[in-house]
Amino acid sequence: MTDRRTPLVVIAGWSDAAESTARSLLADGTVLVHHDLSHLGEGVVRRTVTDPDGRARTTVLELAHGCVSCTLREDLLPLLRRLHARSSVRRIVLQLDRTLEPEALCRAVEEVVVSGVVGQLDGPAARDVRIEAVVVCVAADSWLDDATGDEALAERGLGVGDDERTVAQVVVGQVEYADALVVAGAGEDGWNQARLHAVLARLAPAAPIDWIGDDLSPDAARLLTRIPGSARRGAAADAHAPLLRGQPPLAADCGVSLVEFVAERPFHPERLHEALDVLLDGVVAARGRVWLATQPDRVLWLESAGGGLRVGDGGRWLAAMTPDEQEREPTARRAMAAMRWDERFGDRDVSLVVLTHAADPTDIDRALQWALVTDEELDREAHWSTWSDPFGHWHQDPCAASESPYSDVNREGTA
Repeated sequence: MTDRRTPLVVIAGWSDAAESTARSLLADGTVLVHHDLSHLGEGVVRRTVTDPDGRARTTVLELAHGCVSCTLREDLLPLLRRLHARSSVRRIVLQLDRTLEPEALCRAVEEVVVSGVVGQLDGPAARDVRIEAVVVCVAADSWLDDATGDEALAERGLGVGDDERTVAQVVVGQVEYADALVVAGAGEDGWNQARLHAVLARLAPAAPIDWIGDDLSPDAARLLTRIPGSARRGAAADAHAPLLRGQPPLAADCGVSLVEFVAERPFHPERLHEALDVLLDGVVAARGRVWLATQPDRVLWLESAGGGLRVGDGGRWLAAMTPDEQEREPTARRAMAAMRWDERFGDRDVSLVVLTHAADPTDIDRALQWALVTDEELDREAHWSTWSDPFGHWHQDPCAASESPYSDVNREGTA
């Protein structure tokens, strides 16, 4: 059956190349939409819609009850549906502000119900648009420093209200979700450029990369044709999906390594809390599923970026569900669980992937092994519930709430 929805290309990233990449896609039938958040201090967002002939119309939007997330949702999602209804529009290009994460936007497109659009049934914008690709733009000379730091957006004069996200969280999340990458400029030297490539190839392994010069002249149309059929294209992240999606290189390169950590026994909560520091130094990112002895029914989802880390709720283990509840889970999850089912613990396990750039993988493995319950503790399962649990209300380092635009649509597995 023909998909009559309008293709939507999302351009994101912490680079000036985002604008030139988005504009390079302007062609007959293509409309470019951009929300500029640089005027939040004035209480407004500026939305610009550019037609194929280059004519731009800017609208100043007042913050909806002081909330960036609400303002963007209430303006953008109906706009996407209205643009789809225009017969002259055959593709929409959405250039995100550098502080926005495409995953949250794509989930909002799929899930947030839009009502009151004249001539259209109430429903999500995904009724009328489909994510054709997410293209993320990276600055070669600064991205890795941003991705491995702990600077908050507020320290850059960005973010608003209770938004306490770090720059690393934003830039790493952008690249992880990319279907294609544009890298602008060059590294400090050949070795640093090779190291950046090694990181990107492991963080977004299936994404084709277009390296462009300082003139910022990308060929985004050609880049879109190189995106493989297996690309995510806006699909939601899943805490139970394979962690090595896209078959990243497993060999070390320029000091960059992927560390896989798998265990068939739980973590001791206090030892894990102490061991987590090993993921905050020399590490680009970490993510995965955690089995905690004191929380036998819950999957904990761990993710880090640079110097920040958080542990949140990833749902329940299949072993903690009734048979009817298990049947409602995705077939792929149940099939994977069946392959490793344990008579005592069911599908419970630990599965983490850590991307390092200046850390010793042996030290990471040793620290995480130390945090697991010992053989003696494993035999005393009845005592697990009496242990002190620093993760009783999940965990974030630094411990603070985070807000991302579209944040009322939360990905399973985040705090």
